[in-house]
Amino acid sequence: MFLLKQIGVIRSPFKSPSECPFQGRFSQERFTIELFPEYEEGLKDIETCTHLIVLYWLDRANRDRLIAIPPFDKREHGVFATRSPHRPNPIGFSVVKLLEVRGRELVVEGLDAVDGTPVVDIKPYSSKIDCVENARIGWFEEV
Repeated sequence: MFLLKQIGVIRSPFKSPSECPFQGRFSQERFTIELFPEYEEGLKDIETCTHLIVLYWLDRANRDRLIAIPPFDKREHGVFATRSPHRPNPIGFSVVKLLEVRGRELVVEGLDAVDGTPVVDIKPYSSKIDCVENARIGWFEEV
């Protein structure tokens, strides 16, 4: 059996999906990620990270869609060729800037999630490991 554990919750200034930016990276808003007490030990040394990868469950998404029309293109694409939140497993992914650590709370910038969104995982981001130069999304380049 395959199970995910929620490790925390996102506290966001956005109360509905329609308020969220299309990509969190372009947002200057501050968010707080609250980890549940049983996961606080996992934050050891996180203050040494400037950026984090946050994986979250888009619990308000439609899980039946396989076709998406992105906001930057009016053509249909398969969901696996887009970053649409509406997909079979609606996992959100953002690289965020870590601004502050307050116990088991992380203050970050760069998310695109609504208030109350479940957090699935947090990982350190490294431009030396995670950045792939010249990566492209072909259809996006055409827009």
